[in-house]
Amino acid sequence: MSTPLDVQQAQQGDREAFVRLIRAYEANMYAFSRTMLPSDEDCADAIQETILLAYRSIATLREAAYFKTWLFRILIHECSRIRKNKAKHQLLATDINNQPEQTLAYEAIDIQDAVQRLEPSIRMVIQLHYFEDLTVKQIAEMIDIREGTVKSRLHRARNLLGQYLTDSEKEAEYETC
Repeated sequence: MSTPLDVQQAQQGDREAFVRLIRAYEANMYAFSRTMLPSDEDCADAIQETILLAYRSIATLREAAYFKTWLFRILIHECSRIRKNKAKHQLLATDINNQPEQTLAYEAIDIQDAVQRLEPSIRMVIQLHYFEDLTVKQIAEMIDIREGTVKSRLHRARNLLGQYLTDSEKEAEYETC
């Protein structure tokens, strides 16, 4: 993981220190962006923009210990921006073609698929808490919501995931009969 010394060096213009910081989190950034965005290309765009914005503004980071939180906050905003732009383009394409969006056939799901089925605000909290090991307080600060809201989203997500996985098991049993 990153060290406060790397952050301080990067803030002073050391490019190698910045590269070390990004390399420490690149896999986590991809995994997180994949939960918010549908394609690898969109994830790559979000990560690239995040890295560029982080590089340009690292001097504004007040506490070196919060580098990961700061970096992921930038990534969240970039993923949201890309998702909104995609939604606008899809809506426009649907209006132009005058055709409703096709739904995919139901397939067997695993935990990642179940997470992908969650609405974005809940999926983001699950990803940050369980896959990025952030605390409720860190998540609340990162996405600018109350801790109680984070807790309720986690609770709701766990219930939905349990339901999705239970339904998936029942569906699989039915198909084998």
